[in-house]
Amino acid sequence: MRMTDIRDVLKRNGESAPFMPVPAERKRVDGGADRETYLKLKSRLHLQMLERLDLTALESMTESRLRQEIAAAVGALLEATPVPINESERRMLVRDIQNEMIGLGSLELLMADPAVSDILVNTARQVYVERGGRLELTPITFNDDAHLLRIIDRIVSRVGRRIDESSPMVDARLPDGSRVNAIIPPIAIDGPVLSIRRFAAIPLRMDDLVHLHKTLTPPMAQVLEGLVRARVSMLISGGTGSGKTTLLNILSGCISPGERIVTIEDAAELQLQQQHVVRLETRPPNIEGKGEINQRALLRNALRMRPDRIIIGEVRASEVLDMLQAMNTGHDGSLTTIHANTPRDALSRMESMASMAGLGLPNETTRQQIASAIGVIVQVARLADGKRRVTSIQEITGMEADVVSMQEIYRYEQTGIDAEGRVRGHFRATGVRPSFVDKLHARGVDLAEDMFDPSRRFE
Repeated sequence: MRMTDIRDVLKRNGESAPFMPVPAERKRVDGGADRETYLKLKSRLHLQMLERLDLTALESMTESRLRQEIAAAVGALLEATPVPINESERRMLVRDIQNEMIGLGSLELLMADPAVSDILVNTARQVYVERGGRLELTPITFNDDAHLLRIIDRIVSRVGRRIDESSPMVDARLPDGSRVNAIIPPIAIDGPVLSIRRFAAIPLRMDDLVHLHKTLTPPMAQVLEGLVRARVSMLISGGTGSGKTTLLNILSGCISPGERIVTIEDAAELQLQQQHVVRLETRPPNIEGKGEINQRALLRNALRMRPDRIIIGEVRASEVLDMLQAMNTGHDGSLTTIHANTPRDALSRMESMASMAGLGLPNETTRQQIASAIGVIVQVARLADGKRRVTSIQEITGMEADVVSMQEIYRYEQTGIDAEGRVRGHFRATGVRPSFVDKLHARGVDLAEDMFDPSRRFE
C-alpha cells in the first residue's frame, strides 16, 4: 500500500459506517457545534478512520507524513457528508483526530503546555494537572474507559511493556523522558488511572534553580557543584514530587565529560548532557513471571562495565547494599535519590533496605558502610504553596559509638505563610565549617570562607 493510498481507501469504502451529520438544533449561535456534539462528531470520525484505514500500512510512515495523510482523510470524510462546523472547529477536529490516532489523544494539549508538570488522569471522567505546584481540574475527559485504555496501551507498548488484567500495573516512559504510571481494573476500582510526571524539554540548569525558582542560594549551589567535581558521593532525599530527580539531573551536569557514567533506573528519565553515558533500565517479569531484571542485577553488571561514576535514579530495596559497596571500592562521586522526609530518616531507610539483601549483616556494619560511602545528604521538599526548596544540606562525619553522626551546613527556615498562601522563610548557613572543605581544596575546588557565615541570609 502506497503512502498516498489513504484517500483511495476512504473512497473505496465509502459505503460503510455512514456519516451522521450534526443535528441542526445542537448548533451554537456562532454557527459551530456545541461541545457535546463536537465530541460525538470527533468520536464518530475517529471510528470511521479506524474502520477504513489499513493501520499496518501506516506504521511505515513518518509522523509528519502520517499527520498529513490523516488530515487529508478527515477532509475527504467531511467533504463527502458536510457538517455544520466552522473553520476553527474543522482545524481543531483534524488536530484532535491526529492526536487520537498517533498521539495521546486529548492529553496532547496538556503535553504541549510547558507550565504543566504533572498530568493525573483519574478514570476517563476526570483529569487534573499540576501548574506551579498547584493541582487544577481540567475540562478534558475521555469517551469511556475503553478510550483511556487504548491510550495507556499505546504508551506502554512503545517501550515493550504490557498491561492487562494479569498485569494491571506498569511503569513506562514517553519519548520525551516523561515518567508514566498506569493502573487498571480490577486493581483500580473506579476505572483506569494514569499518572504522567513530565520533564522540561530543555533541562533546567543550576542558575534556574537559584534565580528563577529560588530553590537554593548561590553559596549552596557552589557547594553542591564543588562536591560533584570533587567526587564526593551524595544522597538526595525528599518526598514524592519534591524535585529529587530534577536536582540529580542538574548536579550530574557538573561531572567531567572525560568520565564514564552508568545510569540505572526503573524507568529511564535522567537527562544527562555528557556524551559518555550508558543507560540501563530494569525489566519487569513476563506473563509467566520470568525474565525480571531488577536494579540490583543491573548494578552488579555495571561494576563490570568500567564506570567512573554510577548514578541510580532511586534506591528502593536491597540494591542499596551493592551501591554502598561500589562507593567504597573506587566509585566515589556516585549519586542517587531516596524517598525520606529528613536526612536521618534517609539513613534509617538505607539501613532497612540493606537488610533486605538477606545477608544478615549486623546493623553496626551497615551503618559503618553508610558513614564511609556517603559524604553529603541533600534534603529537598515541596512546601505548602507548591514551591520546591533545598531544606537542608548535611555532612556525614563518621560514627559516634554505633550512630552515624552528621552536621548541618545549610538549612531553610520557614517563618510563616502570607495572606496569599505563599510560604515565607529564608536560607542560612549554620556556621559550621564542613570537613569536606579540605577535600575539595585538595581536588582543586576552593570555597570562600564567608560561604558558611551564619549572618548571611537569603529569602
